[in-house]
Amino acid sequence: MATVVRPLETQRNTHHEALITRTRRRRKIETILIDKVLAYGFLIVMCIFALFPFAWMFSTSIKTPQEAFVIPPRWIPHHITFSAYRVLWDTHAANNNNFPRYFLNSAIVSLGAMILSVLIAVPAAYAFARFVFPGKNWFFYAILGRNMFPLVVFLVPLFQLMATLQLQNNYFGLILAYLTFSLPLAIWLLKGFFDNIPVELEKAARIDGCTRFGAFVRVILPLTIPGIVATAIYSFIGAWNEYIFATTLTSDPKLRTLPVGQAFFLTENSSNWAGLMAVSLVISIPVVAFFLLLQRYFIRALTEGAIKG
Repeated sequence: MATVVRPLETQRNTHHEALITRTRRRRKIETILIDKVLAYGFLIVMCIFALFPFAWMFSTSIKTPQEAFVIPPRWIPHHITFSAYRVLWDTHAANNNNFPRYFLNSAIVSLGAMILSVLIAVPAAYAFARFVFPGKNWFFYAILGRNMFPLVVFLVPLFQLMATLQLQNNYFGLILAYLTFSLPLAIWLLKGFFDNIPVELEKAARIDGCTRFGAFVRVILPLTIPGIVATAIYSFIGAWNEYIFATTLTSDPKLRTLPVGQAFFLTENSSNWAGLMAVSLVISIPVVAFFLLLQRYFIRALTEGAIKG
């Protein structure tokens, strides 16, 4: 039987192609590994950057008043104490500043502003997206134009308005003030969601017997849940952290919110840094928890929009 001998040149070419294939595969694996290392390294650096303030606040809050002023500062104090946290919730403590009441006030005002903002922004955004009426574009841009001006510009007119309506030192007056800066962005955000929802869905629902309101509730509203959640998060955080309106429209100590009460930990004669860091950390926890619970809706609101695949 005759044997077929592959020419030497053909064997060399085959070996060379196999070597090139292995080299390309190795380089591809190395590139993927480098990309992963860089990506995870960047994420680790960003996490450290984001968590650093919380770590520093916690470290300072468990220090004694004397150790809080030590230079160079220590991350781990020699004498760990949680007295700053106990004082916050102890209403009988001398330097408590009625923190539980401030926390309750902030919760009431922030939740009220969030609920009202969503209830008003949803129908307003739907009207801008679906209906045609005279001056529609001008009215919409006028609402967005409010964000061009800082809050201080509206401080005196709002103060006079609340004084005329006798809404000073009142939860509802403070909630209305917060709506002035949460509603424009909320309406603009939700209008984008309604614009992305095909009108044919409403028409099909109405052909099946739904009224316009029924089609809105059953078909359109479920598709805008990510936008509604994003609006709620924005309104809640804005009201929770607001200081200017809260300190101007409320003079009653029983109606102070957390940002206003936080300022009383620093006085002309003393600075309670441990207490200030403790209250700052406690103030941050509800916002962080609220965002972590609803982050998937918030991310979907920023990326996918309202169209379902």
